Amino acid sequence: MSKSCCRFCGTPLTETFVDLGVSPLANSFLKPEKLQAMEPFYPLHVYVCTGCFLVQLEEFESPEHIFSDYLYFSSFSQGWLDHANAYAAKMVDRLGLDERSLVVEIASNDGYLLQYFKQRGVPVLGVEPAANVAKVAVEKGIPSDVAFFGVETAKRLKGDGKSADLMAANNVLAHVPDINDFVAGFKVLLKPTGTITFEFPHLQRLIAENQFDTVYHEHFSYLSLLAVEKVFARHGLAVFDVEQLPTHGGSLRLFVRHAEDTSRPVTAAVETIRAGEAAAGLHDIATYRSFGRTVETTKREVLRFLIDAHAAGKTVVGYGAPAKGNTLLNYLGVGPEFVAFTVDRSPHKQGLYLPGTRIPIKAPEAILEAKPDYVLILPWNLKDEVMTQMAEIRSWGGKFVVPIPTVQVL
Repeated sequence: MSKSCCRFCGTPLTETFVDLGVSPLANSFLKPEKLQAMEPFYPLHVYVCTGCFLVQLEEFESPEHIFSDYLYFSSFSQGWLDHANAYAAKMVDRLGLDERSLVVEIASNDGYLLQYFKQRGVPVLGVEPAANVAKVAVEKGIPSDVAFFGVETAKRLKGDGKSADLMAANNVLAHVPDINDFVAGFKVLLKPTGTITFEFPHLQRLIAENQFDTVYHEHFSYLSLLAVEKVFARHGLAVFDVEQLPTHGGSLRLFVRHAEDTSRPVTAAVETIRAGEAAAGLHDIATYRSFGRTVETTKREVLRFLIDAHAAGKTVVGYGAPAKGNTLLNYLGVGPEFVAFTVDRSPHKQGLYLPGTRIPIKAPEAILEAKPDYVLILPWNLKDEVMTQMAEIRSWGGKFVVPIPTVQVL
């Protein structure tokens, strides 16, 4: 996309949604030997298109650079695994999937989802651009094609005799800069009566609940039903059903078919979401303009908590090393002087340092050894899971802190 035009419709981008300053790539964790090296920082300035209302970042780094060697492994969240298992059970039942079907997941990561279809006897194929992550899936017995998805990849797979009864795309639509080529690929690979499901964090919830830390360079777009229906329509696809999900702070799961497939009428749930977005002002540019002021207020609140805790001689550590946490900490300008370290269950992140802030990442046991006064939960969308796992901090009077949508001490 041009630096000044919408990646979907080409309208000049003139309206700011939120400006979070500059930040490193959110998953570019640092090895100890790189701590003295320079890090690239890029603007986190989000725009809203006045033509189609697609909220978007400019593209500063290619997807190849961001995703080809990746440190996010989906299987380290039990809650996310449970979500994937429930989805597989539901789709097998709803669509009548069996050993003659094919489920294709785009951005299949480490096989976290497809393993549950395989357990139910349904053939699967993952398409995953990160070779290091796909390797883990293959070791689980999940066939994985290492590639970025789009028309070219879809045509290649179809030429190899593959067409999908179900295509799943969980939290990936926001990650593609060329949204037109990406969506067009689904049109190619989907069987005439096949189904696609897209899951993504809902822009309406992002605005309502101040989830600004979900802005980072991997997320090229921030999505509403209003915007994506226009994208799908351009490429001969149509939304026929939708579900609201609690994942990632509030997500939508869209059920999509070929536009010409009239066997499944559009459900009332689709109109409900459309009406809800209209009532929330997503058709009004003033709604988008006001978001930045709310974010600035939250920045001051979190900094005030950290400064007061430090002045009182209290210790604060983090839990988790998610991309959203790196956006938050870099926007705050907070380093080890306020958050001594953070922990993460993924061994792939332990021993590394957060980008920009240089906060060390340790194993969760480090919290039990340090006995901090406060544990700042960076993946706030998993706060209930985290508080259950780390309940022992209550034994020495420790408390949890959730920064979004406002500071809460729990």
